[in-house]
Amino acid sequence: MRIRALVLVASGAVALSALAVPSASAATAGPAVTFSNLKVNSGKNIVVGSTSMVTVSATYTVTKPASLSASSFQTGPVLYRGTLDLDSETVLGGDEAGTCTVSSSTVLKCTAKIQFRPKSDEYGDLVSTDAGTWKLGAVAVDANDGVTLQGGLGSTHLQRRATLTVNASPEPVKKGKTITVTGKLARANWDTNTYAGYSTQPVKLQFRKKGSSTYTTLKTVTTTSTGTLKTTTTATADGYYRYSFAGTTTTSSVSAAGDFVDVQ
Repeated sequence: MRIRALVLVASGAVALSALAVPSASAATAGPAVTFSNLKVNSGKNIVVGSTSMVTVSATYTVTKPASLSASSFQTGPVLYRGTLDLDSETVLGGDEAGTCTVSSSTVLKCTAKIQFRPKSDEYGDLVSTDAGTWKLGAVAVDANDGVTLQGGLGSTHLQRRATLTVNASPEPVKKGKTITVTGKLARANWDTNTYAGYSTQPVKLQFRKKGSSTYTTLKTVTTTSTGTLKTTTTATADGYYRYSFAGTTTTSSVSAAGDFVDVQ
């Protein structure tokens, strides 16, 4: 999924097959278009697990001269780090060109898909260091290998999916006695296609009293070097205990399903 090139077919029509663009040395000046209103995944973080491909949608606007035919070029959104460069190894794009609808003689409204594949097969190329903040941009290519690039259209977070478990014991327990709450925070490793413990992260221990819909934070616990969690609290009433992780720029937020404790 490193930038896939806009491949031009012999007829002169433009098809975006595996969004790869011509190299910087081969590219010429592209169509006179500008991009705006780019939104990827509805503005939400992009969260990818350890093995399965994730596809997100993007919407954007293309502004062009009235004399430029909408069928003479193809476009697509990209994610990039550093400078948006055709030869960069840090540009991510989708498998197909965007689909555009003519809004006026100078404006196109477009949608596109972007695929994210962990490195689980020959087509996947996400590695764990790819997690984090990415800038948003867009590319247009015409039938003469003319390329237009535009960066600075926003940013997004590409995140490793997190998992979180909890177990509160003993069950049942007498009121006023100690409850031990254990769990583990893990996240997807795109290099090994597994989930591994996430170390030294702050995780909240929360309690929801039976009959209530609201969790209250009791304390914050830090994960061990292997991502495990263990702490104690006092039994006060029937209810649910859970761990909750706020997430980081590289890792998604997650809350464990509540574990019910009967207090007698």
